[in-house]
Amino acid sequence: MKKIVLFASGSGTNAENIIVQCNTKSQSNVVGVFSNNPHAKVLERAKKHQVKTLVFSKEELSDGLVLEQLKSIQPDLIVLAGFLLKFPERIIKEFPNKIINIHPALLPNYGGKGMYGMNVHRSVFANHEREAGITIHYVNEHYDEGGIIFQQSVNIEDCTTPEQIAEKVHELEHEYFPKVIEKLLDG
Repeated sequence: MKKIVLFASGSGTNAENIIVQCNTKSQSNVVGVFSNNPHAKVLERAKKHQVKTLVFSKEELSDGLVLEQLKSIQPDLIVLAGFLLKFPERIIKEFPNKIINIHPALLPNYGGKGMYGMNVHRSVFANHEREAGITIHYVNEHYDEGGIIFQQSVNIEDCTTPEQIAEKVHELEHEYFPKVIEKLLDG
């Protein structure tokens, strides 16, 4: 059984979708949800599915506590699903090509520091883009610059608000993120 650790900072709908998909339909298992936000709804979602959680501070992410926890688990894949902090180079070096992230845009467009969630969708809307999408990529020491694993676009010409764009992008995330995770673990 392959082990997955999820990192999330917010509501955790992607994380819960991955837990459900992986823990019921595959040869992988989400064994932990780590969050830097003690009030994140993702923690409730994880507990509902009997997945262990760890809450940590920004300092604990950097100083080695989180790395030690990961080393004790030895995950086959670390998945950032709405995790907003920059991932430490120490962890990236310890788990090369085993850390992935999902970004709510077609990178390299609309990536970088501060470009997450509704910030991305508002920018896409303001620039009158004809399509939006998702990018699943490896994590490196720079925001949204790791090697691209998968992209999927969706037409947004009918969207009249950033919220409508967000809804379409979220549907892509839910459909494709678990599939890409499984493919990576099977490969």
